[in-house]
Amino acid sequence: STIYLIRYLKLCDFCHYLLGTLMSNESAKTASASSIEGHVYKVFPNDLNAHGTAFGGMIMAKCDRLSLVVAERHSGSVCVTASVDSIHFLAPANENDTLIFKVSINKAWNSSMEIGVKVEAENSYTGDNKHILSAYFTFVALDENNKATHVPPVLTENKTQERRYQQADIRRASRLRTIEDLNNFDKA
Repeated sequence: STIYLIRYLKLCDFCHYLLGTLMSNESAKTASASSIEGHVYKVFPNDLNAHGTAFGGMIMAKCDRLSLVVAERHSGSVCVTASVDSIHFLAPANENDTLIFKVSINKAWNSSMEIGVKVEAENSYTGDNKHILSAYFTFVALDENNKATHVPPVLTENKTQERRYQQADIRRASRLRTIEDLNNFDKA
């Protein structure tokens, strides 16, 4: 059933792509055209939690804002956060670390886009660098009436972008399956 759902989503994605291409003058855009590579933020004492490491909520807020920029660059429209999933804090960031944000669109469907975020913490004194967070945000593009509007497809340019593009369908299928399961649970 999961395989059929993924096949169905791929067929729907292809139909949305064709419909969007036929109905829109916008052409596909590359992932790198909207990405943010190397946005930095220095961790100061006011950014720390009670444990003395960078406050996770502060990092999450920065991820959301930067993801919004990527979504709006790609779509050319006002965008809103529809969901946030798979935020994984992998390691702490410490006072005086420099956070390095890498943000890119993974895939676009009809009106929604998945934006991937990777955050690294760099010790500016030693040059040591560690991967501290990975997250996925879903944004929806809105028109002037605040209704969902078509977004251009994503063109991948390398194997890493192609992998992210393919994995986005798996995460989307999981999100949709969770919504369906929860709705069925409420009916029972």
